[in-house]
Amino acid sequence: MRKKEKARETGFDRLLFWVTVITAVFGIVAIYSATRSLNTYTNVIVQSGAFLIGIAVMLIVSRIDYQLFGYISIPIYVVCILLLAAVLVIGSAGSWGARSWIRFGPIGIQPSEICKVGFAITFSYHLSCVKNKINKLSTVIMLFLHVGILLGLIMMQPDAGSAMVFCFMFAAMLFVAGLSFKYIIPAAAVILASAPLAYFFLLSDYQKHRIQVFFNPEMDKLGSGYNVIQSKIAVGSGQIFGKGYLKGTQNQMGFLPTKHTDFIFSVISEEFGFIGSILVILLLLLIIARCIKAAQEANDSMGKYLCVGIASMLIFHTFENAGMCIGLMPVTGIPLPFISYGGTSLITNMTAVGIVLSVTRHSRGTRIGYKR
Repeated sequence: MRKKEKARETGFDRLLFWVTVITAVFGIVAIYSATRSLNTYTNVIVQSGAFLIGIAVMLIVSRIDYQLFGYISIPIYVVCILLLAAVLVIGSAGSWGARSWIRFGPIGIQPSEICKVGFAITFSYHLSCVKNKINKLSTVIMLFLHVGILLGLIMMQPDAGSAMVFCFMFAAMLFVAGLSFKYIIPAAAVILASAPLAYFFLLSDYQKHRIQVFFNPEMDKLGSGYNVIQSKIAVGSGQIFGKGYLKGTQNQMGFLPTKHTDFIFSVISEEFGFIGSILVILLLLLIIARCIKAAQEANDSMGKYLCVGIASMLIFHTFENAGMCIGLMPVTGIPLPFISYGGTSLITNMTAVGIVLSVTRHSRGTRIGYKR
């Protein structure tokens, strides 16, 4: 028994844990710089509190057998639906116009962030239950219905950024689960063919305008294009080594908008330069790589799909946020994982890492004597 317990403990991925902690701490450091000109410590205090809660939740979740989440996947899915529906009734608008927040006085939560982890859990369990018949048409329909209900509620907010995250997670998990190309190719063709129709008939005027500004920010320099223009100036002015911590002019003089949330990567680029930006990206890529490694070493399909879902969520967030800061991706309000200000986002991401740690802990322990 002692050997088994020791094997279980050695499954804890210390590298993943500490890289996550270091990345989140650096986020607090960046948030302090981004909000210094506002003469308030509120954001730093809130993020620090969320960080401490996140560590506690991450460690607690890491000790829970991830298979237990599968047993309560239906209640988790129902809670996700109720949270997203509640936003439509009592929610308030965020900085990008989407009605995606529920506020309790000064405290606000973003249900779509919580539901990303909820979706990773419920969909991975769904996939594990149907893995031997995944290419049956009835199974595929139910899988699409699984994500479709959540996407429908999210698009009613409307929160196109979060919807894209769900779609990316959905596609990645289906691909790993072995969905046949006889479904993948026609689905891709339908999506491409319907894109013009979606643009003209489904998107609101402000969403169409945002797409137009993405291709040409100069068309609205003082409006929708202002954020991207100022962000690109900040990133470029940092050059190789940056202007120095607390010395970024775009940041400290207030030219850079939403700099502690959506454009935190621009703050880092301006003050720490290309070197600092690359280090941040490498930290996030290392977290993602450990999630993928955990998927490869998982003993069962649910553990594998869970880790893939979480890795794909972090991949999309990382490249979408960094990309929009340098003008390569549309501005969607997607936060940079573990870095951007936001208690809900930070706690959710650390909870997700805790789930991956649970997979590594229990999977490695299983290989040395545990049966499932």
